[in-house]
Amino acid sequence: MRIIRTRYLPPKNYEAINILGLLFVHPEVELTPAIINHERIHTRQMLEMLILPFYLWYVTEWFIRLPRKGRAYLNISFEREAYRNMDNPDYLSHRHPFAWRHYL
Repeated sequence: MRIIRTRYLPPKNYEAINILGLLFVHPEVELTPAIINHERIHTRQMLEMLILPFYLWYVTEWFIRLPRKGRAYLNISFEREAYRNMDNPDYLSHRHPFAWRHYL
């Protein structure tokens, strides 16, 4: 995963955004091992879904979760998997393919 520091991405209130395996980070953000692991989990999700379907599913799920209680972003299955496991540095070594489905 390549890290690119820029003031333009990610949007406000986000520390990093992973686009096609490129990690965009604001210059002042400290990249912790947990944040990097979170984004590596997203990269694995992207690859197993062949990239374009990942983004289509992500946006569709975000729209579906908008009317529900809480922040739609945090309720997306991809995010739930990544947040729940970001503090486990060994997670990707034992993660099952399509593990995000368990967070739907």
